[in-house]
Amino acid sequence: MSFKRCFAPVVDARTRVLILGSLPGEASLAHQQYYAHKQNKFWKLVGDVIERDLVGMDYPLRLETLLENYIGLWDVVAKARRVGSLDSRIRDHAKNDLVALVDTLPNLATIAFNGGTSARIGTNALGNRVEQYRLLRLPSSSPAYASLTYAEKWAVWRTLRQ
Repeated sequence: MSFKRCFAPVVDARTRVLILGSLPGEASLAHQQYYAHKQNKFWKLVGDVIERDLVGMDYPLRLETLLENYIGLWDVVAKARRVGSLDSRIRDHAKNDLVALVDTLPNLATIAFNGGTSARIGTNALGNRVEQYRLLRLPSSSPAYASLTYAEKWAVWRTLRQ
């Protein structure tokens, strides 16, 4: 089984909020796009945060719109072995250098983790840097995390507006 790898970060010097996932799932890897699975609610949730219809946009425009709204994206896992898309199946992972990334973002104020695996690995990777930022653990936007309704997820995700 070969390693699956994350995408490049989507950030710029204006980024104030960094949303970190775990590792792209199969649909995302196949399309080479963050959150490409049609049932993943990421684009709906973050679109509602910034009050824009990201779901209706093509992918490059989605990314551009995120950056225009001071939001960046990346993953906490650089590479890992995994059968399927579930975070629980991640094996032999290598972490992304989150400290090196956040050091390039002078306006960063909030780091949001999209799901529990991202929060666990990302908090560990940030080490003592966690004290410098507002940290949010968001309920996963993944269709595999179905124990919460959209409204329940949105109740937490909307705190990104602060």
